[in-house]
Amino acid sequence: MEARTPSLNQPAADVSRETWPEGTADEDVRASIANQGADESESGLESQGGVESEGASVNDVAEIASPPSSDAGAESEQAPISDADTPLAAQLADENRRRAALGAGQLPAPGRTRVLTVANQKGGVGKTTTTVNVAAALAQGGLQVLVIDIDPQGNASTALGIDHHAEVPSIYDVLVDGEPMAKVVQECPDISGLWCAPATIDLAGAEIELVSMVARETRLRRAIASYVEQRAEAGQARLDYVLIDCPPSLGLLTVNAFVAAEEVLIPIQCEYYALEGLSALLNNIGLIKSHLNPDLHVSTILMTMYDGRTRLSAQVADDVRAHFPEQVLRASVPRSVRISEAPSHGQTVMTYDPNSSGALSYLEAATEIAHRGATMAAGYVT
Repeated sequence: MEARTPSLNQPAADVSRETWPEGTADEDVRASIANQGADESESGLESQGGVESEGASVNDVAEIASPPSSDAGAESEQAPISDADTPLAAQLADENRRRAALGAGQLPAPGRTRVLTVANQKGGVGKTTTTVNVAAALAQGGLQVLVIDIDPQGNASTALGIDHHAEVPSIYDVLVDGEPMAKVVQECPDISGLWCAPATIDLAGAEIELVSMVARETRLRRAIASYVEQRAEAGQARLDYVLIDCPPSLGLLTVNAFVAAEEVLIPIQCEYYALEGLSALLNNIGLIKSHLNPDLHVSTILMTMYDGRTRLSAQVADDVRAHFPEQVLRASVPRSVRISEAPSHGQTVMTYDPNSSGALSYLEAATEIAHRGATMAAGYVT
C-alpha cells in the first residue's frame, strides 16, 4: 500500500495518528511529527506573553497592555469642591440670613382686632395650611389669635390638635343654634395664645338650615363681635387676630365669613388654574362688598406651593405681583414635605419642625402681616 503524507495546508498541531493509514511501518516518524505539532502549539501560547502558562485571565492581559489614562492624573490634580459651594450649603446660608433678619422679638399688635377671611374658591391651594400656620406664627410672636373653622371637613381643627367629633360643641352650634362663641372655643394645646372654634360634620347641613333663618348672612359677624366684647368685659386679653378658614365654595358659610371680616387673605397656588380661580373670587368679593359688607377688601395675597426650579411658578408669581403690587406679600411658601406631614401629628409646621423652610416662610408671612396691621386704628367695626 502506498503511504499517504499529510497535507501541507493542515496545521502541524492537528497532525496525529489518524492522518496516517493503518499499517504504516514507520511508527517513529508518525510519533515525531505529532510531538512536533504539540510543541509548536505550546510555544504559540507562550509567545502571547505567557498568559496561559501563568494562569492569567484575558482581562488581566487587557489591563497590562492598556496604557495609563491621562485623565487620572488630571483628576488627581483637580482641586476638591468646597462644601460651601454646594446648593445645599447655599440654601442653608440663605435661610440663616432670613432668620437673622426676622429676629426673635415680639410681633407688633394691631390697633384693633383684625378679622381676616382666608378664602379661595379653588380647592387645594393651601387655605387651611395657610390659616393654621400663619395663626401659629402670630401666636408664637406674642399675639392673641382665634381660628374659626367653618369648613365641614374640620382640617384646621385637626392641625391645631383640637377635638372635633360629633359630640363636641362647634361653630355649628353658634351659627344654627345661636350659642355664644365662648362655649365652643378651645385653646390649642401646643401654642399659648392660640384659640380655635372647631368644625364638626354637622356643619355640612348648616347650608340648608341657614336658608330659612333671619339675617342668615350676618350670624357669624354678630357672634364674633359679642365674643370680643365678652372678653373685654371679663378682663381677658384682647384678640389681636381672627382668622376664618373657609370651604372651597361660595355657599352661605363662605358668605358669612365674608360678611364677618373686613379683610380677605387669598392663598394662590403658583399654577395657571389658580389665576382663573382668582378672577372668579374677586368678582364674588365685589358682590359681597356691594350688597352686604362695604368694608370688605382684599388686603393680603400669599403665593403658596412655589417651586423656584420651574419657570411656571416664577411667571405666575410675577403676573400676580404685577396686578396686585400692594397686596402680595414678599414672602412665598415653597413646596415642603414637612408642611404636609405636620397635620398627621396634630400640629402646625411651626411646632412640628420649626427649622424647616416651610416654617421659616410662614414666619416671614406672619411677620409681614403683623407689621402691615400695626398702623390700624383702634376699635372693632361691628
